[in-house]
Amino acid sequence: MQFAHVKIMMAMAIVGSSVVFGKIIASRFPVFLASELRFIIASAILLALFYRREKTLPAPAPRHMLSLFLQALTGVFLFNICMLYGLRYTTAIEAGIITSTLPAVVGIIAFLFLKEHLTAKKGLGILLAVCGVLLINFVGEGAGSPSSIIGNLLIFAAVVGEALFITLGKKISTVVSPLMISTLMSLFGVLLFLPFAIYEALYFDFHSVGVLDWLNILYFGVVVTVIAFLLMYQGLSKVSASSAGVLTSVLPVSSLILSAVILQETITLYHLLGMGFVFGAIFILSLEPKEKLTQRKEADLQ
Repeated sequence: MQFAHVKIMMAMAIVGSSVVFGKIIASRFPVFLASELRFIIASAILLALFYRREKTLPAPAPRHMLSLFLQALTGVFLFNICMLYGLRYTTAIEAGIITSTLPAVVGIIAFLFLKEHLTAKKGLGILLAVCGVLLINFVGEGAGSPSSIIGNLLIFAAVVGEALFITLGKKISTVVSPLMISTLMSLFGVLLFLPFAIYEALYFDFHSVGVLDWLNILYFGVVVTVIAFLLMYQGLSKVSASSAGVLTSVLPVSSLILSAVILQETITLYHLLGMGFVFGAIFILSLEPKEKLTQRKEADLQ
């Protein structure tokens, strides 16, 4: 297995943790204010890292700015709004039901819009991943219980935003450095959430939250944003979008495990079988030959 695959899996495991911690945060903070605080923290860290390495501020070519902004709009702004509001109406395990569709959504988008060739191994990997996450969420005692239609629709909208984020990120990650992209994503996040966050801050009682609540915000800013962004873009620069889509199956597995550990939900035999399918998909993906990136980079630069 390529190290790039491991980086994407680690990033998705972190994103999976955001489902559980996001539910906690959404119950304590207004959505826009929580997101703004998260991206302020992340931007401060990423700007310091970028300036230390480059001795300048991030300034990509103008032709790349539209793609970067669309990534921020879909995978940062819309994803966070839909995920955090959705978690107010549904449980973490129910959110896992919806996030389990991410591998299929990414694979479809990559096939339709990036014209990526869907090999037999990748197709089998997608199939196993989808079967695994469906088994985790829909089979066994208590699976398929009624949930809020509004919450489920919002979570699915977040999945579509994340899928667009991944596919757009694949295209730009071969020509712009992971650190620059991550920094700009956070800065765009600050700008997009700012006007709504100011309004919410005017009416929010900051004395109503404790130290643990602030630590959750810090975790979102440092781990879910800085570390996950860097890992994802480093991996995407060497892995196709459809392959990355299969690796996103780690997301619902991560949210399942953390739901059991943190929210005290029960893991059944069906959940374990589902995780077996997911890791089987990842193993099949690891048998794919390394991608030829040099030609892709040259083509993108032309």
